Amino acid sequence: MIREAFLQVLENIWPMILIFSVVLISIRITFILRKKEKIILHKELLSFLFILYILFLFYVVTFQDVSSGGINFIPFKEMFRYEIGSHLFMKNVIGNVLIFMPYGFFVSSFLTLKKPNTIIILTFITSLTIEVTQGLIGRIFDIDDIFLNIMGGLFGYLSYYLIIKSNYLLPKFLRKDFFYDIITIVLMIISVLYFFKVIGG
Repeated sequence: MIREAFLQVLENIWPMILIFSVVLISIRITFILRKKEKIILHKELLSFLFILYILFLFYVVTFQDVSSGGINFIPFKEMFRYEIGSHLFMKNVIGNVLIFMPYGFFVSSFLTLKKPNTIIILTFITSLTIEVTQGLIGRIFDIDDIFLNIMGGLFGYLSYYLIIKSNYLLPKFLRKDFFYDIITIVLMIISVLYFFKVIGG
């Protein structure tokens, strides 16, 4: 489900991704060279991936599945309409959780959050903005989506928290930027191979 959704979105927004990537990377490289900053590759990649994630998020919440509009202020009303395990449940319930997990992870990483309070507030602000915008452009404002997005943001925060905690279990020589650079590159390669169906069937 995730792979198919990703490829569908990518098919529609690859020109925007290409232009943004070239503009941002060229400006960033120029800035680093002019300021003679030290390059920490995994941090640069995370920042770049976060920008790409925002572009994907923007497309998904504003252009996909345009409906006739509507408002739901009753908590859990829409959520419990779907049979657990059905296509609509996976798309509208699990999908709304998963789409905000990267947000929780990226923001927690950038802000080095130690408690979930901040990510709950930031996820709420972002999700509320999205729902209001969807209402204004003729799509559905759904309070359930906000709850599910916050849950996704929390899962993203927990992922970041577990990584940070496990970091202290590593030998000291592995707690180096070079090691994190390698791990980030390997994970990116695996993700690309998976999403483009080179591995994983």
